[in-house]
Amino acid sequence: MTIDAHCAPWARYGERVTTEQRDVPAVSEGEAFVERFARAWSECDAGALVALLAADVVLIQPMMPPTRGRDAAHSAFARLFRLIPDLHATVHRWAEGDDALFIEFTLAGTFGGREISWPAVDRFELRDGLAVRRVSYFDPGPLTIKMLTRPRGWGRLIRSGFRPSFGSGHAA
Repeated sequence: MTIDAHCAPWARYGERVTTEQRDVPAVSEGEAFVERFARAWSECDAGALVALLAADVVLIQPMMPPTRGRDAAHSAFARLFRLIPDLHATVHRWAEGDDALFIEFTLAGTFGGREISWPAVDRFELRDGLAVRRVSYFDPGPLTIKMLTRPRGWGRLIRSGFRPSFGSGHAA
């Protein structure tokens, strides 16, 4: 099996790594999740992202209150895709520890007639290959400024049902 280096943190950028070159299982739970995460974000579909989540998931992110459960997560992702229908993620690198999986990526899409993008890092706790908790880290300031300075997107913002919260989204 050969994988891209961006999905193999032990590899140098651009290097292809075969399973014969390392002393770990062919695909770890984290690596499999990262591959599914990248594929789900490429589909621009709330259902694809919710398939990554356990029924009792808790999602924590800036600008939004904590989201609990798959139904609430589906609603939150659906609102996000109504706001930015072509929103997708590019995974840059990831790391796996005993109790957490970190994925560094860039979200990008079109808002107000122009591309909008922002970097993020998500920390996941997994159970049986599904996320039971996700904490997303990104600076909402530049994103907020980009959205506020694009009045062409304001109507979509209102219609999407997306309602940012400016309190701490990391409490749970």
